[in-house]
Amino acid sequence: MEPRSSRPGRAATAAAGDEAASQVTVVMAAPGWRAAVQRPEALARRAAAAALREAGHGGAMTVLLADDAAVKRLNGTHRAKPKPTNVLSFPGGSPGHLGDIALALGVVRREARAGGLRAADHLAHLVAHGALHLLGHDHLLAGQARRMEQAEARIMRRLGRPNPWKGRGP
Repeated sequence: MEPRSSRPGRAATAAAGDEAASQVTVVMAAPGWRAAVQRPEALARRAAAAALREAGHGGAMTVLLADDAAVKRLNGTHRAKPKPTNVLSFPGGSPGHLGDIALALGVVRREARAGGLRAADHLAHLVAHGALHLLGHDHLLAGQARRMEQAEARIMRRLGRPNPWKGRGP
């Protein structure tokens, strides 16, 4: 993902968090996000900032709000999985830049609909999830998954959004 790939005036930047200086840049690559979620750039910034606060970490990250085709290309190129997925995280390669997150509009909308969720709530959860990955969290092992889910639940509570794990089985 190229953080500066948007047209001028399309990226929004905000300082976030009191514990540590952070910068979250949102790139709107698929305008359909605005039809699916009210003020998606602001929501993505708030969710990323909440994840940084949860981890007590600062730094910069970029969130790409893309369509399925763009995320399919990224997933194929970087993970050899030529299909769209809900969220991808790419760790940063320079000091202070935590990395980049890319979200696929169609996948997020389909997952939200299938789960009986609001698209905005699912977007917030996936941005927080991707940001936690950039901060070193993972969910490959049961203990890791539990800790990551608990952090995501706290982030969503901080955002005033429903716990994405409530009512789900093991």
